[in-house]
Amino acid sequence: MNPVMQRAKELEPLITGFMQKLIRTKSFSAQEKEVTDLIYTQMTQNGFDEVYRDGLGNVIGRIGSGKTKIAIDAHIDTVEEGNVSLWTKPIFEGICDGGYIYGRGASDQKGGICSAVYAAKIIKEMDLCGDFTLYVTATVMEEDCDGMCWRYIIEKDGIKPDIVLITEPTSLNIYRGHRGRLEFRIRTSGVSAHASAPQRGQNAIYKMAKIINEIEKLNETLEEDEFLGKGSIVVSQIFFTSPSANAVPDSCEIHLDRRVIPSDSKEKIFGQIRQAIARAGVDGATIKELTYEKPSYTSQVYPVEKFFPSWVISEQSMAVKAAVHTYMDLFGTQPVIDKWTFSTNGTVTAGVYNIPTIGFGPGEEKYAHAPDERVEIDNLVKACAFYAAFPRVCMNFIT
Repeated sequence: MNPVMQRAKELEPLITGFMQKLIRTKSFSAQEKEVTDLIYTQMTQNGFDEVYRDGLGNVIGRIGSGKTKIAIDAHIDTVEEGNVSLWTKPIFEGICDGGYIYGRGASDQKGGICSAVYAAKIIKEMDLCGDFTLYVTATVMEEDCDGMCWRYIIEKDGIKPDIVLITEPTSLNIYRGHRGRLEFRIRTSGVSAHASAPQRGQNAIYKMAKIINEIEKLNETLEEDEFLGKGSIVVSQIFFTSPSANAVPDSCEIHLDRRVIPSDSKEKIFGQIRQAIARAGVDGATIKELTYEKPSYTSQVYPVEKFFPSWVISEQSMAVKAAVHTYMDLFGTQPVIDKWTFSTNGTVTAGVYNIPTIGFGPGEEKYAHAPDERVEIDNLVKACAFYAAFPRVCMNFIT
């Protein structure tokens, strides 16, 4: 067995215990303070050269001070419980059963930071350092606003890595991209009237219903990317105002999630929406662009437009080649190279800043945001070994 893999296997009880602590510590978006304390303490105990929090609340652990900057990123916030009646396992106990650890954040994605923190321990113990600076970033608020944390790290902390490894769940496959997304709203206006005489008013919901029908049809015509797949659009929320439950509603607003591929610009998307509104025959409907302005747990507000670009890195890139070499050296087989269905912090590292970015993480995408969320303990151990070996392997591919 590869010696790095052997050491990771020896650390399995500690990795498992830390993962259970992470799940027991709730960390909904913008409420991550307690889990950052836990991670900060474990990073310090595991021998990082420096550990600190930035102004947004991200925890950043550093090893080494070499020329090449490598970041291993894991967001530490989670979505909420959802319908608790759908869970058959305790949500925040981190119980082990059948080789899995269960609980909110098990797959999406506390396993990443768990494995990365113990990878640093292996790097220090086995002297796997080189001419690189490794940053392990425990990032906040990704579930609410993909990549905002990395905008802050690059723009305010002044850390712009040469390579980024995203630890979102990949089933231990190597991922090299995903679709982006655009969030926006459409608003229709009406005139309220008593529900007993609806002809006296203008029903804003009826107007919106016509638009929704046209938007649903857009899914049939959206373009497809050879690697990333097809764009999509979903009406995810509906809001309205009305004087009462027995009145004609005077406004309606829908929230839309538009998944984008490289050929989709914001201008192109809004053009498609305007055409859909025109086909619906609704006058006066407006499109509202959105900005994320929620304060972090440190009370920091860092406004970000809710447009998250898609990204793809070449299979022949140095980062992918280094990941493949690391995988084969550790596990002795050829890895699967694929993409995420959902979006990650790579939307900023790769999509905005063109930093070579890859994905390799414990857990399966299908358990993200789902009841009985889980991660296989063996995945945590193997991911730990991968994160420990990857930085040094990268140096062999940088000339």
